[in-house]
Amino acid sequence: MPHETVESVARSRAITAAAVLQQLVDLRAYPHRHLAVVAYAAGGDNISQALAAADYLSHTGWELVTLTEVGGGRTLLAIMRRR
Repeated sequence: MPHETVESVARSRAITAAAVLQQLVDLRAYPHRHLAVVAYAAGGDNISQALAAADYLSHTGWELVTLTEVGGGRTLLAIMRRR
């Protein structure tokens, strides 16, 4: 997702784990209750990246609902819900 903004995240309801970890988008303005955090990485790093983003978001009012693989395991989705 190139140049993520709160508007683009709200439209797609998804944000990259990298954007979360780099704090590129202020999700306080995100208008929905659920959010998909997308982690792309090779060699199992996607699990670390997805869970690190979920941990970060847990301190800002979000909770992890589920973690699922897509695309043959190269991409992970951490589905988050705002508390």
